[in-house]
Amino acid sequence: MSSNREKTYREEALKILPWVCAHCGREFSGKKLRELTVHHKDHNHLNNPRDGSNWELLCIYCHDNEHAREEVAEAYDKTASGGAQKTFSTHQPFAGLESLLKGKK
Repeated sequence: MSSNREKTYREEALKILPWVCAHCGREFSGKKLRELTVHHKDHNHLNNPRDGSNWELLCIYCHDNEHAREEVAEAYDKTASGGAQKTFSTHQPFAGLESLLKGKK
């Protein structure tokens, strides 16, 4: 992504949107303003309408969380669409419980 383009849409977003994280509600000003990032709602960094309809301001923590959630959802979709889900754990904590209970009666 071009840093000039990012600078331009970030400057525009800061002019038209309140300096509040859209997810956690924290307010930003002064030196802390650098922790506020522009998130593209449709995840398309080329879609920058000047009315800000594709932007929301998120703090760096919520922005990272938003993208991490997207990655998890994509990974889940790939697993689910590939047929049966993979078994992530082989530990069976209740294996043999029935025979133990039967032995006590």
